Formats: sequence, structure tokens, C-alpha cells
Amino acid sequence: MGKIKIALPKGRLFQESVDLLFEREVIPDRVEEGRKLAVEVGDLTVLLVKPFDVPVYVEKGVADLGICGFDIYLERKPDVYRILDLGIGACRISLAGKPQAVELYKKATHLRVATKYPSISERFFQAKGIKAEVVHLSGSVELAPLIGLSDFIVDLVQTGRTLKENGLVEIEVIDHSTAWLLCNKASFRSKRDEIARILRKLSR
Repeated sequence: MGKIKIALPKGRLFQESVDLLFEREVIPDRVEEGRKLAVEVGDLTVLLVKPFDVPVYVEKGVADLGICGFDIYLERKPDVYRILDLGIGACRISLAGKPQAVELYKKATHLRVATKYPSISERFFQAKGIKAEVVHLSGSVELAPLIGLSDFIVDLVQTGRTLKENGLVEIEVIDHSTAWLLCNKASFRSKRDEIARILRKLSR
């Protein structure tokens, strides 16, 4: 069958993911986030990829499993099995803006929002009957309201510290996010026993 390949997200969730896999004895040694993008660890091949690429690797079968924030799963809507909430990386997907934007939002029928999550944002505003111009950014979205690029942002919020440091406030929580274990649909059938063993360890 070959080794199980698991895609781990570099950055925010990486260390928590590695710690969980190590503590639950899924991997015998901790993996470091470095330049090497594929590492053999015990019975697994660990792929280190960008967070937004994890569901792509799993959907296309390059990885059998992947650890992915629910925020990215919601944005990508990949054709995979979402099999276990790992309970790590808890945060919120929230609408935020300058303090004076709170009143603007209450009356808004049109607005401009900057975000790394265009699909989530469009669905959110559409459900509210608000016409939104969505500006897709890949990072530093907190800057957008400060320079007049947008009225609001939709972004991940963990402690709220970054918002506060940039003079922004959280206006509304769109959804909550934790890390999930994703599984390729074909792998779920062809490597059922190996995946079940990993699931039992992670579910302890």
C-alpha cells in the first residue's frame, strides 16, 4: 500500500499539529518546520505545505490525510472527507473594521471588504442582503481599512491583539474554526486499516 502521506500546514497551525501527532504517538519524533518539504517520520511521510494548499493535496490524492483549519475548508469546499475535529488552533472568522465603521455596518446596503476568504465573505454578505465588493488579499488584511482600500475586513481572530494594535474592532463573528483531519476519498477505502489506526490514536 505504501506509507500514509499526511499534509501539515506550515505557519500558525504547524507546531500544534506536530505536538498533537507526537503526543498521540502517531509519529515517533517531532518534525521541524524547515526547508525540507517532505519528511519520512516512522510509518508516515509528512508533507509541509502552505495552509490553503492542504485541502488541494488531499483532494487530488497527493496526500492521504491533511490537517486543515475549518476556515480554509469552508473557503475551499474541497471534495474530501472531514473526519475528525482535532480541537487545536481555535479561532474565529470575523468581520472587523474601524470603531466608527460599526454604525456604518448597521445601515449598510453596499460595502467594500478586504479578505483572504472571498468565498466565505460573499456567502456571508449575500445571506444578509448586502452587496459587497470583495478585495482578495493574501496577507496583512488589517492594513486595508487604514489606507482606505476597504471599509471592513474578514479575517481570523484568535486573541484580538492584532486588531487592537491596528485600531480595529471585531464587529461580528461569522463562524468558529478549529483544525480538522481531512481524508482523501479513495485513500479512505484503499488504506482503511492504516487510517483507522491513526484515527484511534487521535481520538483518545
